[in-house]
Amino acid sequence: MVQEMSRPPRRIVTVDDRMQSGYSYALTAQEGRDFDPEFRPELTPREMLALGVFGGKYMTDCRNEFPADWFAHARLSPTRRDPSLNYFGVDASQPLAEWRRKGWIHPDDPRGWFQWYCRYWLGRRAPEEDARQIKRWKAIRRHVAQIRRHCEPGDPHCRPRQRQALLHWAYDSRKI
Repeated sequence: MVQEMSRPPRRIVTVDDRMQSGYSYALTAQEGRDFDPEFRPELTPREMLALGVFGGKYMTDCRNEFPADWFAHARLSPTRRDPSLNYFGVDASQPLAEWRRKGWIHPDDPRGWFQWYCRYWLGRRAPEEDARQIKRWKAIRRHVAQIRRHCEPGDPHCRPRQRQALLHWAYDSRKI
């Protein structure tokens, strides 16, 4: 007797926030599972938000789209970006306008890579965009090598901007 694997029911998420309205996507994979084998993030979106990323401003108007427990310990700023909320206390982000200028923003994810990652974590799959974002994620790994080359292991004061940038990409730079 062959047992069939049960797939989660397909769920539709409709987005309505300051940057996106009327956009819907389907969750077709299990939350936190079924990732591309080349994509192995070291931090979950919940962990990233709790550590402090993007100056605490990234996810303040779109909480309804994501699980409430992601925000239970999130370091968020209600008014404006505050780099002191970042784990390493430094600004390691380029403005969204720069991301747009460089063509890094896909229309489905107007907030950029982290929004894509949050939706991917939940179970959205968009094969072409997933491949593009995973390629970008893999390219950031070069910063891990630079920290290892130039810093004593476990020294959080060495290259804090690079360490913070790695956190923004789900690499746990605290362990380097």
